Amino acid sequence: MTTSTPTLADVIFPEQANHNFSRILGDLKRTNLSITNRLKSIQHDASFVESVADALQLPLVANERCGSWYIDPARKTASAYFKSTDGHTGQWKFSTRRINLHLLGVIGKHDGCIIVDSTRRGKRHPDALSKTVPTWCTVLNRVLFPDTPSSHRLYVPPNAVSDSEASQISARLPDFVESFLSLKIDLAPLRAQLSKPLRPFWITQDDTLDLDPAGADFHPVVCCTSSRRVAGTELGEGGYIQGAGDDTENWALGLTAQIWWRHKGELLSTPEGELPELIERLVSDEGSAGDAAGQVRKVAPVIFVGTLQSAATQLNTPGTCLVSLLSKTTAQDSWVKSPSHIEVGLGKSKTASRQLRDALPAICEFVSRFLNETQQLEEGTPAEKRVVILCESGKDLSVGVALALCCWCFDAEGKARAANDERASFTKTAVRVKLGHIMNTVPDANPSRATLQSVNSYLMDWRK
Repeated sequence: MTTSTPTLADVIFPEQANHNFSRILGDLKRTNLSITNRLKSIQHDASFVESVADALQLPLVANERCGSWYIDPARKTASAYFKSTDGHTGQWKFSTRRINLHLLGVIGKHDGCIIVDSTRRGKRHPDALSKTVPTWCTVLNRVLFPDTPSSHRLYVPPNAVSDSEASQISARLPDFVESFLSLKIDLAPLRAQLSKPLRPFWITQDDTLDLDPAGADFHPVVCCTSSRRVAGTELGEGGYIQGAGDDTENWALGLTAQIWWRHKGELLSTPEGELPELIERLVSDEGSAGDAAGQVRKVAPVIFVGTLQSAATQLNTPGTCLVSLLSKTTAQDSWVKSPSHIEVGLGKSKTASRQLRDALPAICEFVSRFLNETQQLEEGTPAEKRVVILCESGKDLSVGVALALCCWCFDAEGKARAANDERASFTKTAVRVKLGHIMNTVPDANPSRATLQSVNSYLMDWRK
């Protein structure tokens, strides 16, 4: 009697063995995705980015949120805000919130730039670099170089975007151009910054880029994917993690790109088991240092935004109305602290954004009353009015309130409305135009969707 050799299909594992096998695989995956491996992977990818900058002699621009992890701050020229979701298949969009016009000055001055981003396992390029940036380049070329039709074509990486998808994006370009023009931004200063149209290029660790921009009839916008493409599982990659700087809320324990670059040597030399304690200390030290200088940024002729850390330097400043948006909830009858200072307790995150809708009437009324009161300096001359809005980040709630005030308290010429003026009905287009100007002035502002919904609801609610 002969017996056949058993195959793998004939082997029956006991249920406990299957359970242990799954646990072992899970442990291996968690070990591979350790903080140490992430930081080493970031260091590896940052070296590649630096080599690209050295080869092309172009300035580095970080596409946030994760681009700054891969760029030495000493070599970082600017930040950009191109969203991958604006390049997702079937959801292509030209963002009128994230118009990134500040990059035109960088590109014109240096004859191009390198935009740095990363992407998750298995992808060659992030959608932000393969589709959002190319769309941005083409829209701006059509607006700023209408008489150069050769620059109106959409360029996309052929190894990442199919001809069909490129054709569908191209069909939407006229609508994107109209959206941009609806912002009514003065085009002459933008055009003056560029001597020729924009043209995107792409480079990864698997590519070579043969590019000599000297004498070319375009400004190159080089889209650099910092992370090396990993096909399949990363367990066989020797600890390398593709897109290691992504999803920091899931692994970084509060560590930021800025802290990483300031303490890179100490972080890389610390054993994995001691990293959480070290990171906690570094984050705490950075937070206590803070921005004691109290810097605020102008978003409109008399409107400024900043973080709550700036409050001490803004209090009791002649001619300044201070609006502090606190990250705790407080009763409305406690908000007004003086004729020029209001502290509005909205809470945190989405709760604060939702509460903003009900707080805006009181805030706008308070600021309008301040702007219409005549204040005198000690010498008897009128004080120059300023409105300073502060929130925890200086980029979300404060920007939303600034947008509401620009619409509610000022007319089309930027003059303060009288308290009893009849307000014309606001439209989404009018609000979007104001927001576009704010975002152009403060490119890293990041008002959340919930914040903007509260502003729109307040301005366009007929029940007011």
